[in-house]
Order: sequence, then C-alpha cells, then structure tokens
Amino acid sequence: MLTLGVEEEYLLVDPRDGTPLPLAAEVLATADLAPALRPSEAQHELLQVQVESATPVCEDLAGVARHLSRVRAGLNAAAAQHGCRVVPVGAAPFGLDTPVPVTEDTRYRRAHRQAPALVDDLMLNGMHVHVGVEDEEERLGALVRVRPWLPVLIALSANSPYFRGRDTHFASWRTVHFDQWAVSGPPPAFADAADYRRRVAALGAAGVLADDGQIYWHARLSGRYPTVEVRAADVQLTVADAELFAGLIRALVVRAVLDERAGLPRPDVPDELLRAATWHAARTGPHGRLVSPVAGTARAASGVLDELRAHLAPGLEATGDTARIAELWKHAEREGTGADRQRRWHAEGGREGLAAHLVASTVQPVP
Repeated sequence: MLTLGVEEEYLLVDPRDGTPLPLAAEVLATADLAPALRPSEAQHELLQVQVESATPVCEDLAGVARHLSRVRAGLNAAAAQHGCRVVPVGAAPFGLDTPVPVTEDTRYRRAHRQAPALVDDLMLNGMHVHVGVEDEEERLGALVRVRPWLPVLIALSANSPYFRGRDTHFASWRTVHFDQWAVSGPPPAFADAADYRRRVAALGAAGVLADDGQIYWHARLSGRYPTVEVRAADVQLTVADAELFAGLIRALVVRAVLDERAGLPRPDVPDELLRAATWHAARTGPHGRLVSPVAGTARAASGVLDELRAHLAPGLEATGDTARIAELWKHAEREGTGADRQRRWHAEGGREGLAAHLVASTVQPVP
C-alpha cells in the first residue's frame, strides 16, 4: 500500500449569506492556540479569504478521514470566534465589492505583481492528494499513466458551479479559471524522470517560473516529497467526499505503478485532445458525454465512469479499499457532485440556503 496525504483549501465566509471575509490571519492565530490542531496542519493561502489544511502522511483512508474531520472542526471553531466559517467550495459563489487582500508573503506578493487581475480573482480552492512512490522512475511513469484519467476525475469532483454571484454554466469553474496560469492544465507526457527535471529546469531558465511552486499542472511530481501529487480535484464538500477521492486517486496511482512494473506500454494521448477533454469535463461534470481514455472519443459519461471503475479495480484490491470506495461512491451518486448539490440548494433556498448548506457540509459526519 502506498502512503497518502491530503491538502485542502477552504474559503472563509459570513455564515449568513456566504460573503467571503478576509480574516485568515485572525482565524489562523486562533487556530494556533487550539489543542485539536497541530503545527503546520493549518496554513495561509494566497488570499486572506482562504486557509489551507494538510494531513500528515497516512497509510489508510480511515486515517485521512480522521485527520480531515479533526482539522475541519478545529478550523471551523477558530473561524466561528471571528464571525465566519470555513467552507469547502471550489470557487467563491459570491464575491466582494473590493479587491481581496493578498497574504503578506514574498511568493504571494510576487505572484500578485506578475498577474494582479488574475490573483485578485483567484478565490478558488482545490484538493491535492499526494501518493508516495519511492522510486523516481516509477513516480514519473505513474504521472504519465494517470494523465489520461485526470479529466474524468475533474468531472467527478466538480464543486464550483457558481462564481461571484453567477452560475458559470460549468460544473468546475475552478478548473477553467485556474488554467489561465502560465504552467497549468494537463501535464506533458514526459519520457522519463530526467526529461521531467530537464523541462522543469528549462521553464525556470526561461524566466516564466519564479519557483517550482508555480507549476500548476493537474498532476506533478512533488518538489518536496517522493510523491505523485494529483491536483485536479476541486476541494470536496464533505469529509466523506474527500475520502472517496483520496481513495480513487491512490488506486489510480497504484494501478499505474503496477502497470509500470509489468512493463506495459504507456498511454499516448495528444496534448490537444487532453486539454479539450479537460474543458468538456469541467463544463458538464459526470453528465452528458466525456472523452474516454480507453477509446479516445466522446461517449456517454456513464460508460466512461464504468471504464474508470474497471481501470481502478486492481489498485483498489491492492490497497484493500474496494468495499469502502464502493460504499462512498454509492453515497456520492445518491447525493450528486458538489456542483449538483450547490445548484439544488440554491434553487431551494437562494443565496442564504446555499450558504447554510455549505457551512453544514464542512463538519458533516462521515457515513
């Protein structure tokens, strides 16, 4: 079983109407004093309306769920002391009339100088899953092998239909909006680990990156840990949703490592097809049609999800997660994606109803 860790980004909002509130410094100062939270589990993000959490290295999904539940509850309690709440939403459903303050950090200030209009509007939150793979070449092979499945993950994890008071008519607006950065979107199909290092170094030498942290591909090799870091998913509404995607992503990486060790040929998907598949997945979510990683053509989304299930089966068996993922997936299918739920809640209760449901999702018990 490969280890895993999860990073989540949250939005700080007024619980009455969902207005983003720039109170990250106050919330994190209070969180630092909370006995439920440990150092480095809660951190600043780019904007002062956001905070980030990180689990320690976990060996199983129960550990991921346990840590996320504790950290979400601790951060939410800290936020409540300042009149706000943390909500796990991929894009801010409602905006502010004034520019959002950028966190006082050298990297964040530099990013703002590079692209002020982009940073000012970057109220977007993702879920990053690190899967430990010790061997560098196996890590690279896994990255290339998970690449064709990233659009399907984006469709399933879509949780950002609204932005600044409007329905974007996308299921994952975060994906489309965030992919405006210089080095973003699907990762290239690297030949080997040396090719990865060489091309990343060339980006730095060309002056288009301030540091490796500005590599925003949907999956990459972590610069700090021996992990494959999958960044494709929107942050998830509930801990159960997050546990599901942590399990799916680990199984995807495990399947890739197994195929790498078996010497199976790596998939060859053209960059332009993968970018188009990503855009369509972000627009429709798991409804309508998706591009099949198996056939390379658009087909009914239900059929593509069946392909994903079949592809993941060996990885889930290897990690012992088959039964738990089946249970979580069935629950998610009943509830719909985060985007589906947000639209349903807004239709039923308007702005205040959506805000109330988002707040309640943060610490919803795990089934």
